[in-house]
Amino acid sequence: MEKAKAFAPGNLSCVFKIIPHPEATKMHSLGMGFTITEGVVVTVSQHNNNSQTVVRFNGSEIHFPTVVSVVQKLTPQPVEIDIDSPLPLGCGFGLSGAASLAAAYALNALLGLGKYEEELAMIAHVAEVENRTGLGDVCAQYHGGCLVKLKIGYPLAAERLPISEHPIYYRYFSSIQTKTILENAERRERINRAADEALQALEKLTKSDAVDFNACIQLSKQFSINSGLLEDGQVQEVIREIEAAGGVASMIMLGNAVFSAQSFEGATETKLSKGEKGRLL
Repeated sequence: MEKAKAFAPGNLSCVFKIIPHPEATKMHSLGMGFTITEGVVVTVSQHNNNSQTVVRFNGSEIHFPTVVSVVQKLTPQPVEIDIDSPLPLGCGFGLSGAASLAAAYALNALLGLGKYEEELAMIAHVAEVENRTGLGDVCAQYHGGCLVKLKIGYPLAAERLPISEHPIYYRYFSSIQTKTILENAERRERINRAADEALQALEKLTKSDAVDFNACIQLSKQFSINSGLLEDGQVQEVIREIEAAGGVASMIMLGNAVFSAQSFEGATETKLSKGEKGRLL
């Protein structure tokens, strides 16, 4: 059986503004986020036994409409998609975007479709938008690094911030369904009001030669409060404990999870990575 593999990194979103548009290729988000060392490895294989595409996450078959949508946009034939990751689904690590991008890369290689990486990234982005699973992760995973997005109408446009690679610590408690947020008009409006204030601060950061990453985290935390997204009591308590110890922390968007540049109790260590981006393996 022929196979192809690809990798895409997890992405932690710090600030986001929803940019609505009737065309999925123009709907996206502005804001800031960064890729990390871990992500997903997607293996795509052809098979003759199933009449529809099968998706597995860490060995268990799951319902994953965004990834299936990517397959359907690239080929009429069913395939097997195996996604392996040490990161949890639905907790703000952008795994639907990572899985979609890596699946697009792998399928393109397996079937010899000859599509450019940017075209494949847009297909993955559109699948995310159409399935309401994300608006900006694919852009970050396509480029890699700590990125800020400030251009309306260009879903894959981003500027890399001059932040060095260093450890990131995170702890997750439970998932948040992105779809429930994106489909709620009142919540979207409050998020965008908070984002406008954060984006003004981000624009100033991009003009600095040396960006203070702790300042970025503080900006993210203020956005999480102003947007009404920081609701989980456990997340609030952990952030308070980190701040009491002299650190800074924020919520991961969108998940009931915490991240910080300082180690804290119960945290898992990863690394902000400038070089990790979607690629064939």
